[in-house]
Amino acid sequence: MAGRSNCFYCREDLSGKKFVRKDEKQVCVRCFDKFCANTCTECRRPISTDSKELHHKGRYWHSDCFRCAKCYKNLAKESFTSKDDRILCGTCSSREDAPRCHGCYKPILAGTENVEYKGNSWHDECFICYQCQKPIGSKSFLTKNNNIYCSPCHEKKFAKQCACCKKPITTGGVNYQDQPWHSECFVCSSCRKPLAGTRFTSHEEKVYCVDCYKSTVAKKCSSCRNPITGFGKAANVVNYEGGSWHDYCFNCKKCSLNLAEKRFVAHSGDIYCSDCSKKL
Repeated sequence: MAGRSNCFYCREDLSGKKFVRKDEKQVCVRCFDKFCANTCTECRRPISTDSKELHHKGRYWHSDCFRCAKCYKNLAKESFTSKDDRILCGTCSSREDAPRCHGCYKPILAGTENVEYKGNSWHDECFICYQCQKPIGSKSFLTKNNNIYCSPCHEKKFAKQCACCKKPITTGGVNYQDQPWHSECFVCSSCRKPLAGTRFTSHEEKVYCVDCYKSTVAKKCSSCRNPITGFGKAANVVNYEGGSWHDYCFNCKKCSLNLAEKRFVAHSGDIYCSDCSKKL
C-alpha cells in the first residue's frame, strides 16, 4: 500500500489502518460503506466490507439475504434459478413451471401420477367421479355438462330405465309406447320369446308374438274358425251380436256374396244378403 496513504474521500491517514482499494483509489472502511458499497437487492442496505457479498446478473445481496422468493430458504450455497427477477430454489422453480391440477389447483410435480383429459391435468387422486367422489383411476368414465362420472354413476343418473326391470339401458334397447326396454326384456307375455325386430301385437297392455296371439288371445272367426289377428290379410273384422268374422268370411249363407259393409239379414244364426233373405 505504498503511495497515497490518505482516504480518497475523507483524507484520513490510513497508515496502519484497514482500507479498501476501489477503482485504484484507497478508501477507508467508513467511506467505503457510505460511498462505494453495493446496495442489497433484498434489504436495500449497503453491503459493508465485513459482509459476504453475492451477485447475479448485475444485482447484489448480503449472503444472509440471498433467499428463495417463495419458501425463503437461504441459497448462498445452493443451486437456484432466476425467473421474472425472482430467485427461486430448485423445488419452488419446479412448482412454478409444473402444470396445475384441475381439481385442487396445486402443481403436479414431475414424476407424480396424473391424468390428462381435453387439455386439463389432474393428480391421480383428484380425478374423481362428480357423483360418488371416488377416484376413477384407470376405469372408464363419461362426461355430462363438463362433469366427469364413473360408468356406474353415469348409468344410474342419466341412462334410460327399462320399463320392465327398471335397470339402466346402456346400449341398444327397444322403444315401445314411448317407453324404453332392454331388448332381452321386451318378450312375448306367453312364450317369453324376444320380440325386438319381429312382428308382435298387444292385448290388455301385454305384448304377444304372432303365434301366441293367434293361439291364446285372438278371437276365432265364426265362419272359418281361424284366429282373427288384426294384421295382414286378417286386419279387418266384422262383429255382430257376440260373433266375429274376418271381413272376407262375412258372406251370405246362400249365395256367398261378401256382406262386409253391406246390408244383410240374420236368420237362425246365419247371415243372408237382402235378395236371398226374401227367398227364405
